[in-house]
Amino acid sequence: MTLKHILILGANGFIGNSLVEQILAKTDWQITGLDLNTNNLNAHLNNPRFHFTQGDMLKQNAWVEEQIKKCNVVLPLVAIATPATYVQNPLKIFELDFEANLNIVRLCVKHKKRIIFPSTSEVYGMCLDKEFDEETSNLVTGPINKERWIYSCSKQMMDRVIYAYGSRGELEYTLFRPFNWMGAKLDNISDPKPGSSRAVTQFVGNILRGQPIPLVDGGKQHRCFTDIDDGIDALLKIIENKNNCASQKIFNIGNPKNDYSIRELAEMIIRLLKNYPKSEKFAENAKIQDISGQEYFGKGYQDVGHRVPSIKRAQEILGWQPKVTLEEALKKIMDYHLR
Repeated sequence: MTLKHILILGANGFIGNSLVEQILAKTDWQITGLDLNTNNLNAHLNNPRFHFTQGDMLKQNAWVEEQIKKCNVVLPLVAIATPATYVQNPLKIFELDFEANLNIVRLCVKHKKRIIFPSTSEVYGMCLDKEFDEETSNLVTGPINKERWIYSCSKQMMDRVIYAYGSRGELEYTLFRPFNWMGAKLDNISDPKPGSSRAVTQFVGNILRGQPIPLVDGGKQHRCFTDIDDGIDALLKIIENKNNCASQKIFNIGNPKNDYSIRELAEMIIRLLKNYPKSEKFAENAKIQDISGQEYFGKGYQDVGHRVPSIKRAQEILGWQPKVTLEEALKKIMDYHLR
């Protein structure tokens, strides 16, 4: 791997801290990181190849531009990605996920730096394709009064802006679309606020607090769950960009074999938690509660029945293959929190 200097905005976040850990363990690359907090990064703060600044991307424009000048790859990972916020505070989603990141993209254009941007599986919306293809699937969202779609639209517009700069020779980019990445540091299992966490963390937390597991609209929706280590493996290949294989491309990063309904996910979590002394009694008493999406998230919520990625491009171009089953991924999360 050739020497790289990577700027990670949002280095303490779920993807960011895992990426920092793997880069430091597997490469000789230099990292400059920025985030509001350090709790997931404390083990790496003294590493001479990791240069961390605690601060706010929105308030440190001069610092951000200076670091973009110094690095050769930029990963702007700062975003809000919790459905409850899409409905309850949609303008906050637009201001951070679109407006703030648009500034980063323009700085990369200005200083001719490569950007690796986190798109999302949400951009496909309610696409009817059996598998979602990066280049041929339609991106379908609901009516304006379903505010859930502001996240999808903000990310989609970023994708379109980045593609437009790239197609005109002004920007080198790669877009990656995570499909339900999951891992030990995804969210805080101690946070009891409904909708504050993604499904796995929320369900484990509910069980350990002796609360019923809320299944939105019966949990019949299907998702393809992807272990964070598989996701980061793909990201490392994208960053390395051997023979420019990832330049000017979009990649779905997900695991089609881990296609389960949310109800099946909840049932698997309950079953696995019975194997841990700290949670066995809670799991034995766990109850599932059906709840409507509008009751749980708010009237601006609308859901998606399935979300299956085609990963042929990542397989053929990057030589990437997801390996971790859903059960293995859940065990890793439970080992982290309960052992």
